[in-house]
Amino acid sequence: MKKNNFEYYLNKNEEVGYVKKVLGPIVYVDGLPGATQEEVVIFENGTLGRVMRLDLERVEILLFSNINLKVGSQVARIGSKLQIEINDSFLGKEINPLGRVVSNLSNNPIPKSPTGSVVMPIDSTPIDLMKRAEITKPFGTGVLLVDMVVPLAMGQRELVLGDINTGKSSFLKQTLVNQAAKGTVCIYATIGKKKTAIKRLREFLIKSGVAQNVVMVSSDAVESSGLNFITPYTAMTVAEYFRDRKRDVFVILDDLTTHSKFYREISLLARRFPGRSSYPGDIFYIHSRLLERAGSFEKGTITCLPVAETVMGDLSGYLQTNIMAMTDGHLFFDKNMFDRGKLPPINQFLSVTRVGLQTQTNLLRDISRILSRFMVSLEKVRQFMHFGSELNEEVKKMLALGVRLDEFFNQKSETRIEANMGAFLLGVLWGGFWVNDSPRKVKQDMMKMIGIYQKDQKYKSDVENIVGSTKKLKELVDKIRLNDHLVLRETPKKGVVYKND
Repeated sequence: MKKNNFEYYLNKNEEVGYVKKVLGPIVYVDGLPGATQEEVVIFENGTLGRVMRLDLERVEILLFSNINLKVGSQVARIGSKLQIEINDSFLGKEINPLGRVVSNLSNNPIPKSPTGSVVMPIDSTPIDLMKRAEITKPFGTGVLLVDMVVPLAMGQRELVLGDINTGKSSFLKQTLVNQAAKGTVCIYATIGKKKTAIKRLREFLIKSGVAQNVVMVSSDAVESSGLNFITPYTAMTVAEYFRDRKRDVFVILDDLTTHSKFYREISLLARRFPGRSSYPGDIFYIHSRLLERAGSFEKGTITCLPVAETVMGDLSGYLQTNIMAMTDGHLFFDKNMFDRGKLPPINQFLSVTRVGLQTQTNLLRDISRILSRFMVSLEKVRQFMHFGSELNEEVKKMLALGVRLDEFFNQKSETRIEANMGAFLLGVLWGGFWVNDSPRKVKQDMMKMIGIYQKDQKYKSDVENIVGSTKKLKELVDKIRLNDHLVLRETPKKGVVYKND
């Protein structure tokens, strides 16, 4: 596409239209008899737009810019739907929804004339189900509560929802860094965010050390509704480009609630009939068509985490239930848990995963089953305690283990823990090694063991051999007891028990 070249397209297609009415991001144009649905047009000042609707007399166009247009301005057809030019040099870059590089996130230079570029439409038909591959690979987030209790899989679409400021963004960043460090191509789409929030994300990616595997697609709140509306489509198109090159891709759409609000604004200005909660009736089709582009394919996988906001923890909202119906589960960030200081504040009782369990190892699947059952029983006991009942020894042991388990899952956003190490630590906790220690002491020992695991190859190999050869939690506990030198314990005389021989 010869960007911003009005004269070129005017001479090429030999059709000209004239602006008759401007209504915010919507423009009505007379002329352009050959215009087609979703075709891109260009105005004489270089502004781009896309045909939304064709009437007998006028063409309705959605603008991709906030530049004011005057009545009588000329407009020409480009002759194609909206496309972007993609190449491998997008890695480590921030781009806008039109595919233009905005800033550099890594040390990779921005090439003046990139080679090997591919032109792709931003809105494409999802691949048929019969042409998709089985979901077989686990998707590690680095967050123990998710990886053990609500596990995800490569190619899964998992909704992340919760009230504003409940730690959703921190979890997404944590997961992005964990995946990018493994070589996964990560795409973070910001939809209608504040400029300060985009700046913080940009700075985080630069400092993360994994920006060479990240593409950031950004649009802020002050930009046009049309540009914000196409942001997730551009992100998904970039994902499909790398998927076709046999890469696993991770996409974050932050967030679809804001995306829906922009589409509502566009629809109401265009005199569409307001549906439930004033959202147009085709919002379900728009989001489902978008999210269906993710999945597991023969060439690679696209794992997608769309984000939606709730109001006062209400999960039954129109948009939230819409997106729940088209995803493979959801992670609910609970405001009450966040206020109590739990990190991440994921409510495991209200969270769902539909395909993640099938990709777990036998050990992790057994751990997930036992933990889920234990947490349900623990919650019942804690509710029963409100009646002031006396507690027997078994119940006291359960409550004590519950306290340590809460501390075990309490994880700061800058900490990432591999699934094998998490399983080993849980075996230590479940085996009663820290039964006489305070929860704070347990957490300190855990973090020290994680540090050794990350730096000491022999220790890491010993842990992974034990975890990899085990199928049940009880069997894991028995093996840890036989190899208790791997458990970090401090005594006044001997100091750290484990030493690398």
